[in-house]
Amino acid sequence: MAGRFLSLFKPIGRILPEIKKPERKVSFNEKIFWTGLVLVIFLVMTEIPLYGVSQTAQDSFGSLRVIFASNQGTLMELGIGPIVTAGLILQLLAGSGIIKCDLSNPEDRGLFTSASKVFSILLTAIQASAYILSGMYGSLAELGVPVILAIFAQLISAGIIVMLMDELVQKGWGLGSGISLFIMAGVAQSIVWSMFSPPTGLFLGALQELLGGRMALGEWVFGAPGLVFPTFVGFIATIIVFLVIIYLQGVRIELPMSYAGYKGFRSRYPIKLLYVSNLPVIFASALFANVYFFTQLLWSQFGQPAPGTNLFFQIVGDYNATTTDGGVSVSPVGGLAYLVTAPNSLQNVMADPLRALAYLGIIVAFCAVFSLIWLEVGGLGPTKVAKQLMDSGMQIPGYRRSERPIEAILKRYIPVVTVLGGIIVGLVAALSDFVGAFGTGTGILLSVGIIYQYYELLMRERAAEMFPAFRRILGE
Repeated sequence: MAGRFLSLFKPIGRILPEIKKPERKVSFNEKIFWTGLVLVIFLVMTEIPLYGVSQTAQDSFGSLRVIFASNQGTLMELGIGPIVTAGLILQLLAGSGIIKCDLSNPEDRGLFTSASKVFSILLTAIQASAYILSGMYGSLAELGVPVILAIFAQLISAGIIVMLMDELVQKGWGLGSGISLFIMAGVAQSIVWSMFSPPTGLFLGALQELLGGRMALGEWVFGAPGLVFPTFVGFIATIIVFLVIIYLQGVRIELPMSYAGYKGFRSRYPIKLLYVSNLPVIFASALFANVYFFTQLLWSQFGQPAPGTNLFFQIVGDYNATTTDGGVSVSPVGGLAYLVTAPNSLQNVMADPLRALAYLGIIVAFCAVFSLIWLEVGGLGPTKVAKQLMDSGMQIPGYRRSERPIEAILKRYIPVVTVLGGIIVGLVAALSDFVGAFGTGTGILLSVGIIYQYYELLMRERAAEMFPAFRRILGE
């Protein structure tokens, strides 16, 4: 039965917009169509500007937008940030036992989904209000009440549309997860933009500057203070990071298994090095982004004090505002917000190595902690996996058919692999940022993991489509 907290969402769930599960078998080609349609709608939304917003303002959030598939000044201003944050909060509350919830129970699962929607809409409203109040779109007096209400309505509507598109894909009309699809599209868009964007003169544009004698070789290779463009080192790092992550995706331990009902039929249960996938780095990035966002909001509301003049902001996040041709640029210069923001180039790492080390330590520690938390929250712990294997009729050869020996063997591997995997994804994400990889280290890490998941999903769907008898084996 649902806990008291989730029961509060039962009446609200009846009025929330919802995508119904398909009542028939959705063909593979139809799933491809709906997935492609959702992706096209998302990409179109990233290019539609918000009514009443100036397009010349400086982007204060920079590379953080890649992770949350957002684009400044468009309908996707907030991206998937509110949805990811809402899911993170509820999953942690459920995993810690604060919220009583049994996700194997259809009623509880439905109420949990309703709670996630309510939190997503609420966080969308909070972030939209915060963006407006922070002066990101201009002062409130300049905007006026009608424009403020229009901006707020656009952001809320876009947030609900993104939530419903994610639900459409997840409920069986499409393939995989809408959130994963949007992250992958955002990272791919960022990488392509970094290489070929003609107006901003990025990587290939900088190459033309080099060949024309207007840029030094060292600047093109390593970058330079005051010059913001992807470098040759970043280009090489992007390729290397892709190859490293692809390799790590294939590293696994395989435990020999046998089916109790089919004598002589052997199988293997794989325990991947990245056991909890890229979820730890998503959670860590969501936490860091919210620290950055809310500390900047507080800083702007308290009159934008100069760096080093306010003790509170020296602790939580000190910022500096500089006026450029494109408007006012705000960047962290101290405090917690500064430490959880990656130095996205070798120049920045060398300029402040202590900050780089602090960021590296923080992201690795949080990824390891979130890995262990998700181990229980996501039902991936040794006890639950042992029960699932037993229920599917599998056992370890040479041991009696019982959960206890399976659980004992899994406990030797799963906790260690989980922590090690969390540390590795944290290191890869941080070090990739340090060398200026295109799309950010976290973005590449997420996109490769998502592409790999989609590859496995496509192979599985094709096998089930060609051989319907496999659906029972695959649990469909």
